[in-house]
Amino acid sequence: MGIGIVAGAVVGSLVVLIVLFKMMWRVAEPNEALIISGSNHKNEGLGDGMGFRIVTGRGTLVVPGVQAVRKLSLDLNETQLSVECVTHQGIPLKVRGVVIFKVGDDFVSIANAARRFLDQQKLMSERVHIVFAGHLRAIVGGLTVEDMIRDREKLTGQARSACGTEMEKLGLIVDSLQIHEIEDPTGYIKNLAAPHAAAVQRDARIAQAEANRRATEAEQQAAARMSEATRDSEILQAGYQAERDQASARARQAGPLADAASRQEVVVQETRVAELEGLRKEQQLQAEVRKPADAMAYETRTLAEAERDARISAAQAKARETELASAATATATRVTGEAEAAAAHAKGLAVAEATRAKGLAEAEAIKARAAALAENQEAVVAQQLAERWPEIVEAGASAFGNVDQMVLLNGADGMAEMFAKALTMGGTGLGLARQLLSTMGPSGTDRPAAVPPARSGDEGVTTVEITVGDDA
Repeated sequence: MGIGIVAGAVVGSLVVLIVLFKMMWRVAEPNEALIISGSNHKNEGLGDGMGFRIVTGRGTLVVPGVQAVRKLSLDLNETQLSVECVTHQGIPLKVRGVVIFKVGDDFVSIANAARRFLDQQKLMSERVHIVFAGHLRAIVGGLTVEDMIRDREKLTGQARSACGTEMEKLGLIVDSLQIHEIEDPTGYIKNLAAPHAAAVQRDARIAQAEANRRATEAEQQAAARMSEATRDSEILQAGYQAERDQASARARQAGPLADAASRQEVVVQETRVAELEGLRKEQQLQAEVRKPADAMAYETRTLAEAERDARISAAQAKARETELASAATATATRVTGEAEAAAAHAKGLAVAEATRAKGLAEAEAIKARAAALAENQEAVVAQQLAERWPEIVEAGASAFGNVDQMVLLNGADGMAEMFAKALTMGGTGLGLARQLLSTMGPSGTDRPAAVPPARSGDEGVTTVEITVGDDA
């Protein structure tokens, strides 16, 4: 039982000690300073015997009833400045700004602030406003409006320098001083800015006009490019349309062209057939008309000649016999005369009969030739040309019979052209054929054709110099 009492007493003592320690221990927050008064303490940087102790950022023991503990805030504070001032020019202005300040972190500043604002911390902003208002009036009184507008840093710097000593005495430091606005109830600043505003407005109008000009030029260039693109597109479309039209036209013409080509092929084939038919008829005419006629004429002529020769032979034999028989007598002479007369008569009859047969054969040949000429004149002309070709060449060459010297220009072409002209001058071609045909008379005999005199044509580019001899 005694042990329980002792243990209870120990526990109670511990509890009492903990409660007393809790009551005596004070901790300073990071944004505050503890001001402990009631004992003589020595603080770093402060004189002896201040009568209070300063604690920041740590804990300390305070004896209740013997020492008093109060807190001094180290937070930032601000005060709005609204100060009516008069410049060096006598122009009234109203300066608006803000001052951000706090209690200094060193013990001296904390001690100065504790002596002045420990019980009046809410009045700290008002006191700072009074200090800055007085200094701002003094500083603005020595400046012009232009100085204040152009260099506000100078104003704020002078204000902080002027208030620095007093703020240090108060234990305060200025973190920031900003001049927000300078109000001009007289309109001086506005009038001061009028020329600059006019210049700026002028420059703005010029810049706007320049921008409008550039925009107009750009729009015109864009419109020109659009027109050019439209033109190119229309040209391409027109080209494509032309190609389509050409394709359509070719498609439409394909049928007629094919028909025309077919008809042309038909005409060519018909012409070829006609030519072959003409050749066939010509050969048929040669086989069926001319050759039989020639054979018949040859047969008739041969028979007539044979009969004539037989009669002549008989007459001659008979006349010989009569001549031999009449050598003795007069009767033989008369008989011989009669025999000779009879022989002459027989000979004449034979000649007449042969001539008649030959004429009939030639008449048949001429008739057959006329029929062939009516059906295919060109074939007959070609045949006549083939038969008389040596005469044609001889006639062409006769044009140069009296030429002693000939000078040809243009080389081989000139020689060819000269021979062509010589053949023309000699009566070649269809004209000579017609002349040959005209020489055939009704009796079937050929008449000699007069060869026309040679003429030199005016056509061609070949130059010929001809020297004619003395007998030309």
